[in-house]
Amino acid sequence: MPKTSRGETPYSLVYGTDAVIPVEVGDPSLRYSHESRPRKIESRRQDLDEAEEQRDIAYTRIIAQKQHAERYYNKKAKIRPLNVGDYVPKAKTQVSKDPREGKLGTNWDGPYKITTAASKRSLQLETMKGKRLPNNWNVAHLKYFNF
Repeated sequence: MPKTSRGETPYSLVYGTDAVIPVEVGDPSLRYSHESRPRKIESRRQDLDEAEEQRDIAYTRIIAQKQHAERYYNKKAKIRPLNVGDYVPKAKTQVSKDPREGKLGTNWDGPYKITTAASKRSLQLETMKGKRLPNNWNVAHLKYFNF
């Protein structure tokens, strides 16, 4: 079956033609009985030449579909940049969670203050008492905190 994202069947993208049922080859149908051997070979070569073009068209369809999904997602995403001086809680890891709390325990530690931006996506944090945390923290493990 042709996939909606590509508009082609996987078999046709690999081999350049649609799959043929073995019964049609052994018991010639009208589709095969009117062609001579050299004409079949020439049509097969033409099909293989067109296969590359079909792959390119399918690739552009896949890219267009991914871009459409990305635009849809980004339209709903609210990007809130974290700046120096903001307060953020950081996500707890499995190691830092207290096993006595169980599944109802807190998932976030903090709040912490952002002191410096070590790189584009990592930040240096300090506690509310001014003690620096030893490592840099990735933005993916932080979220904005409102007082």
